[in-house]
Amino acid sequence: MQANSVTQTSTIASLPDSFDLQTPSQAASPKTPFADLFQNAIQNVQQLEDKASTAVQGLLDGSGVDVHTAMIATGDADAAFELSLAVRNKAVGAFQQLMGLQF
Repeated sequence: MQANSVTQTSTIASLPDSFDLQTPSQAASPKTPFADLFQNAIQNVQQLEDKASTAVQGLLDGSGVDVHTAMIATGDADAAFELSLAVRNKAVGAFQQLMGLQF
């Protein structure tokens, strides 16, 4: 029992005298604000939709765009839109759940 007490004492003794504790205002702020992440995601979805629209228009015009390229671009845009819609629905659901709480 005494050996265990010595081990704990040496472990405690090896701790630094002071810790570098920071208040929330002193803590490092994130590099990218949350709103910027959403804005970038929406811009990416818009770019994919523009690329799909250009590919489909090129396919219809006969300007050298093959069916596979147009379908892949359309599928990418559709997947990105569905993902953004799912994130929106989750955010709206979370907001509605918060509004339902009674304080």
